[in-house]
Amino acid sequence: MDLNLVKNKMDSAISFFEKELSSIRTSRANASILDNLLVESYGNKTPINQLGNISVPDASMLTIQVWDKNLVKEIENCIIESNLGINPQTDGQIIRLPIPKLSEERRNELSKVASKYSENAKVSIRNIRREILDNLKKDEKEKKISQDDLKKDSSEVQNITDEYILKIDNITSNKQKEILKV
Repeated sequence: MDLNLVKNKMDSAISFFEKELSSIRTSRANASILDNLLVESYGNKTPINQLGNISVPDASMLTIQVWDKNLVKEIENCIIESNLGINPQTDGQIIRLPIPKLSEERRNELSKVASKYSENAKVSIRNIRREILDNLKKDEKEKKISQDDLKKDSSEVQNITDEYILKIDNITSNKQKEILKV
């Protein structure tokens, strides 16, 4: 059994989880909150960062310098419909996104969203574990590995799984502290 394969699969699940978490906005401006927003442009769904230059002039403002002025309205509507709680202000080809301070209620909602993402990531990790264990059992049935090897490898996979679940818990805890910090 290749433990690196197990770790690589679990690392990719963690990376996806971290990308999801980065899209949850806190009170500070962060360009990654726009990463998951896709704008209808020229018949395709395109990420905002491919339609303009996103910058963070200060801690409470994002700006998007849109390259094609015909897409300004589309980008603006996408941001409004995104449920980020940000009202875009357009000035020609520049869209300003003032990041409002989060209310206590909104902080709690975002904390719950982070928990939901955390649970999804844990399910992904457990699915990887199940897939690897099923393959090990199949190999043991086909006499490719012994029962002792099956037990040893299963134990190693479980230890790696526990380690990654703990990583997810730590990442979630840090994100929740960041969200709840006033």
